[in-house]
Amino acid sequence: MEQIGFIGLGIMGLPMAKRLLEAGYQLLVNDVSQERVEILTRLGARSAACSQIGQECGLVFTILPNGSIVQQVLFAPDGVAGSLAPGSLVVDMSSVTPGDSKICAEKLGALGCRFLDSPVSGGEPGAVNGTLAFMVGGDSADFERAKPCFEVMGASATLVGPVGSGSVTKLANQIIVNMGIAAVSEAMVLATRAGADPGRVFQAIRGGLAGSAVLEAKAPMMLRRDFKPGGKISINHKDVKNVIATAHELDVPLPLTAQLFEIMQALKVGGHMDEDHSGIVQYFERLAGVVVESSYREGES
Repeated sequence: MEQIGFIGLGIMGLPMAKRLLEAGYQLLVNDVSQERVEILTRLGARSAACSQIGQECGLVFTILPNGSIVQQVLFAPDGVAGSLAPGSLVVDMSSVTPGDSKICAEKLGALGCRFLDSPVSGGEPGAVNGTLAFMVGGDSADFERAKPCFEVMGASATLVGPVGSGSVTKLANQIIVNMGIAAVSEAMVLATRAGADPGRVFQAIRGGLAGSAVLEAKAPMMLRRDFKPGGKISINHKDVKNVIATAHELDVPLPLTAQLFEIMQALKVGGHMDEDHSGIVQYFERLAGVVVESSYREGES
């Protein structure tokens, strides 16, 4: 199998890289956390500097916190791009703006290299279980080259359009996901304030039109007061900020998303950034003066 570079071993990247190793791929890995690098080297990966990854790997995956870090990793003097051979493919799975993705594609193209923007949806559980959804922008031949790796790390991969399309799709995804969590939060707070058990409310509505993947994943976390992150508020705060910035560039009004960003900004001020985005419920709890929780368990009468 092709030797692959993998840069970024955070809450998503580490389990994704593990799945590639388990599938038999040879990996050169890099991260700011040496502890996380060592987890993978014990499983058979090799630790390498970014420039070494560029020199030895024709296929490089990155999944990093933001667009500026992606560009630093790729284009700094000791970055990946300076040692890439022509024809090499970089697949950026970070959640960034379409503009960030296009800059990377242009700079790599000038070196004779290829680029896909391929953000993911599914959070840490999807990364661990291999059920991620990949939203890809770029050339169809490059997509087919990376597809076997997508199939190891996830359950679906869709080529949406040219470079930047994957990042646009992720922004749309983040509007729907985070707005959905906010809607669930408001509903659970209303139920609690009215004296209904929110756990029983959840059971009553989950099979109807209000049922959704967001409701199934996040309502139980709210009810258990379990805000251990699968998708941190900090990451989603950054993504929604990217949504607003992109919308302003395109002159697209997004009044609901703008309000959502201010809700997340309030959670940032309140010190909740390292919690799961199900913790958005705490904003609405504070407004209403209630706490959403339930001792109800499925199957009880």
